[in-house]
Amino acid sequence: MTPEDVLPDALLDRIRGRAAGYDRENAFCHEDLVELTAAGYLRIFVPESDGGLGLGLAAAARLQRRLATAAPATALAINMHLVWTGVAHVLAARGDSSLDFVLAEAAQGEIFAFGNSEAGNDSVLFDSRTTAEPQPDGGYSFTGRKIFTSLSPVWTRLGIFGKDATARDGEGELVHGFITRGAPGYEILADWDTLGMRASQSNTTVLAGAVVPADRIFRKLPVGPNADPLIFAIFVCFETLLAAVYTGIGERALDLGVEAVTRRTSFKNGGRSYAQDPDIRWKVADAAMAMDALYPQLSSVASDVDGLADHGSQWFPKLAGLKVSATETARTVVDLAIRVSGGSSYSRGSELERLYRDVLAGMFHPSNDESAHNTVATAWLGPLETP
Repeated sequence: MTPEDVLPDALLDRIRGRAAGYDRENAFCHEDLVELTAAGYLRIFVPESDGGLGLGLAAAARLQRRLATAAPATALAINMHLVWTGVAHVLAARGDSSLDFVLAEAAQGEIFAFGNSEAGNDSVLFDSRTTAEPQPDGGYSFTGRKIFTSLSPVWTRLGIFGKDATARDGEGELVHGFITRGAPGYEILADWDTLGMRASQSNTTVLAGAVVPADRIFRKLPVGPNADPLIFAIFVCFETLLAAVYTGIGERALDLGVEAVTRRTSFKNGGRSYAQDPDIRWKVADAAMAMDALYPQLSSVASDVDGLADHGSQWFPKLAGLKVSATETARTVVDLAIRVSGGSSYSRGSELERLYRDVLAGMFHPSNDESAHNTVATAWLGPLETP
């Protein structure tokens, strides 16, 4: 099955045609979600036996890259559902059935969202500013503030985590679970008014005693870095699918730059196409070479996940490096595309102007530039020595 089979050109054109309107109105991509759901897109990782597409991470990355060429914000929003279903798939492929229910519920049309991000928490998954208070029946009550909750208008299952400071003899324990849309004890703030990625509607979610019953608690982990397969699976799916979205942005920007260069003509040079200008050609070549290096990196990492490759301690550097490579390359390519496209790309509402704003979001996703470089340096050089 090819990306074109799942996302045919006609569907992609309709999605592209709506992207500017969602951005202008700061509106969620409802129509895109309806069409993508009908196409089976939210069931990419669901086994064929359960009505899904039965695809792996490499195929999902190709699809997200293709979707992002039409509507980056839509792709980013869908990413969060695909992260959770992808985590369930990655775990199942390694003999861990703890999240099989995620795939089963996705097959029935449930929409999953990622509610783990917290302002000021640079420990990411290794600590939490949200409190998880144990309940007598084995459930937990969560109180805290989650940011960048994509799919806020439509999710039916929200994955969250928090810290039970009383557990493990006072050392603390990180508790992971899912709340449902109808559960009490949370509020979605209408605060998504951002520079870009507006159609994702990644609003803040305030947890005010939201209760996760015992049967929806799926992991309890010690505070701090650990080698639990859940952490690996989340990191794998989050970083790879995120990289795919930004790769798609770079790909689209390059195409738009080429179109503009071949269309524009130089008055000074007697109406000759800018495609004949050596300086312009250099910039286009720079962008093309940058993208050519990114495509195989994305494909290789995703394929290694599907193939159960064992990179040991190098897995996290590979994933962090892929994310930074994709987001920074895409930002560079969008900038080059604007430089060769002329002043029209600066106009509000042009596609390149929107891509310029959307691509900037890449620097805020984990792993950020500093964290990624620290991860890679530690993998190759060992940890920093204390004075």
